[in-house]
Parts: sequence; structure tokens; C-alpha cells
Amino acid sequence: MSSFEDAIARGAEEGGRSRGAWARVSGLMTSVMDLHVRIALQEADREKRRLIGGGVFVAMGAGLASLATVALQLALLLWLRERFSLGWLQASLWLALIDAVLATICFRVGGLMLKGPYLPQTMAGLSRTTRTLVGRF
Repeated sequence: MSSFEDAIARGAEEGGRSRGAWARVSGLMTSVMDLHVRIALQEADREKRRLIGGGVFVAMGAGLASLATVALQLALLLWLRERFSLGWLQASLWLALIDAVLATICFRVGGLMLKGPYLPQTMAGLSRTTRTLVGRF
């Protein structure tokens, strides 16, 4: 066999090993991404419950603020007018201020429930995997 034929045979042999290594790396990356997708789906289920709960509280806050103002509006307006000898306009302004404070409290509680990092385990896992694949520990 000539040296030219030997070089071709060695190149084919090395190319085969190289393709096998790339296939293993590709398989590893695929399984790592599958793992991260599964973790993300599990986390999304947990986050979904939290987000729905926070949304329910925001909706309850808005509904309760509206219902409370309608239900108590007339009674409080009459009481303010009679107790402090206020005019209709002044008593209405005080009621609006009270309603705004109560609504703000409800919205703040609901907003705090909706706030927070989303999918923290997935983000941490992806950053660890990226650091490992790049070679930074």
C-alpha cells in the first residue's frame, strides 16, 4: 500500500471516530435539554397554581372594593352627612378616599402574590449546564 492510500485510510478512520464523538455530544445535549424541559414543565405547573391564586386575589380585591363601595356607599354617606354636617359633595369625596385606600390595599396584596421569579429551578439548571458544557465550574 502506498503512503497516499495509508493517509486516506487513516483519514477515514479518524473521521469515523470524530463522527462518533459528535454523535455522543449531540446525544448528551439532547438528553440534557429533555431533562430541562421536564423540570420546566413541572415548575410551570407549580407556578401556574401560584399565578392563578394571585389572579384570584386581585379579582377578589377588585370585586370586593366595588361591592363594598356600593353596599356601604349610601349608609356611610348618610352617616357622614349627619354626623359632621357635611354637604353631599364633601361626604362623597370622603367616601371616595376611603374606597381608594381599601382598593389599594387589596391590589397590593394580590400584586405581591403575583411577583416573584419564574421557573427558578429551570434557570439554575440551565446556567449550571451551560457552565459545565463551556468548561467553567
